[in-house]
Amino acid sequence: MKVLVIGSGGREHALVWKLSQSPKVEKIYCAPGNAGIAESAECVPIGAEDIPKLLAFAKENAIGLTVVGPEAPLTEGIVDKFEKAGLMVFGASKAAARLEGSKSFAKSLMTKYGIPTAIGKTFTDIEKAKAYIEEVGGKVVVKADGLAAGKGVMVCTNKKQALEAVNLVMEEKAFGDAGKKMVIEELLVGEEASFLAFTDGKTVLPLPSSQDHKAIYDGDKGPNTGGMGAYSPAPVVDAYMHDKIMNEVMKPTVKAMAAEGAPYKGVLYAGLMIDGDDIKVLEFNARFGDPECQPLLMRLKTDLVEIMEAVSKEELDKVNLEIDPRATVCIVLASKGYPGSYDKGMPISGLDAVKRMKDVFVFHAGTALQDEKIVASGGRVLGVTALGETIDKAIDKAYKAADKIKWTGVYKRKDIGQKASRHAKPAPLVSILMGSDSDLKVMQGATEMLTKLRIPYEMTVASAHRTPERAAEIARTARDRGIKVIIAGAGAAAHLAGALAAQTTLPVIGVPIDATPLAGFDALLATVQMPPGIPVATVAVGKMGAKNAGVLAAQIIGVGDETVAKRLAAFKEKMAEEVIAKAKKVEAL
Repeated sequence: MKVLVIGSGGREHALVWKLSQSPKVEKIYCAPGNAGIAESAECVPIGAEDIPKLLAFAKENAIGLTVVGPEAPLTEGIVDKFEKAGLMVFGASKAAARLEGSKSFAKSLMTKYGIPTAIGKTFTDIEKAKAYIEEVGGKVVVKADGLAAGKGVMVCTNKKQALEAVNLVMEEKAFGDAGKKMVIEELLVGEEASFLAFTDGKTVLPLPSSQDHKAIYDGDKGPNTGGMGAYSPAPVVDAYMHDKIMNEVMKPTVKAMAAEGAPYKGVLYAGLMIDGDDIKVLEFNARFGDPECQPLLMRLKTDLVEIMEAVSKEELDKVNLEIDPRATVCIVLASKGYPGSYDKGMPISGLDAVKRMKDVFVFHAGTALQDEKIVASGGRVLGVTALGETIDKAIDKAYKAADKIKWTGVYKRKDIGQKASRHAKPAPLVSILMGSDSDLKVMQGATEMLTKLRIPYEMTVASAHRTPERAAEIARTARDRGIKVIIAGAGAAAHLAGALAAQTTLPVIGVPIDATPLAGFDALLATVQMPPGIPVATVAVGKMGAKNAGVLAAQIIGVGDETVAKRLAAFKEKMAEEVIAKAKKVEAL
């Protein structure tokens, strides 16, 4: 088939690069493209927002699939127009793209459907906006409501900054019509992550996690940019957090959009703030992030055309994503002065040297061909992306490649990916064992509570009957490995907790699991009925018991750890607040 990719940045180069690997593709066009894209596709001199000309081109050239890269044409309804003309197109409809095109719409949707987000309000009146800041204080985020090329968000730490941001948006009109309305919300703390998923409006198929670097300078200092680098995976999104994001953000958002009569099809991007086990949505994007797209597509092994066709036909449930287990890092090379004004037309050297490097690719963002030479023509110019067995190896490879590329005024951050490197896993304090991997769903109740209370843990399978020596060794060595508490889950005969308790002086908590027609009562009795001198603290059957096992383990550790004790106090206070909130709802009926 013939494919048309719309856009001209690094994201679009990555899309062209990935689509060209599909055996289904015979030719790729890109409108308008750039100098790098021109090596893999025929560039067409049509702007990304010139929808009538793009539609005419697609018809005249029998385009089988159109892929929309940037947000502007999506919010202008390009998908609706192409579909009306009977053309297959990948991207969000005009109604669905409001998730990105209007921050007030996204905020309203999240509030209505209980999707976690920062507390905030929408304003069209500058004086009311200023009064709100006087009321809540200056630790806020001020956002222009509409599209502002990733620069309409201002993080403020005091009233002076917040009031200046309000003036910039509404009085100085720095973002034009995008600032006719603004959102002011609480300043969240934690670590940011990007979470993207394909969806056909029903099925949600997640890509690996990633993390962007928005600020221009090292240490996340300076004004925001479109993104100065990204890496995947983001260690802050572990398996537990991945499931939590899917269940609390991605799936509910797709369901909410369907309920609002605007089914979401395409790729959904959630920008998140993660603090412990607490997640909040910072923003939604209705397309691939840039530069997140580059490292993510380098890890994707599945045919991208097949995925996009499945989204279009609402058959995504038939697709499985195959992901390269290696890490990827993308380092953006920008022109001096960006995100402000910058020079153009500087010749770029070193690209051929990087082409000879294995597992490295340079995605062009702001380049042009001038006198048969590739020159810098944008603020963000190149995205040097590398694969590595570990995140550190990918970082090293990407920087070695980036250092080979030169032009007058080239600039890059020197700390891309360092947050991932700092995520050294702390030594576990709790050891969780289960008799079979079929017990995992139940035992995740314990990991959920330990994650919430920020207590590191290890988890494995060990059977009291089938691998008795392994179970005994884990228990015997636990104290020397720094473990403070053991949690054991088993069903039926349920001898695991007792077998472990016999091998250690550490406290052991037993979780009975429902694995037979006796509904877990056999496991409950087997766990609790221990001989004198071999105690096992036994909790309720199933996931409820596993959750309490996690809390009890934290309480045991908290006896000698004031930090954990304070977290437990805050946890119980939050539970009480939730009950009071529910009581008020009932009383209001």
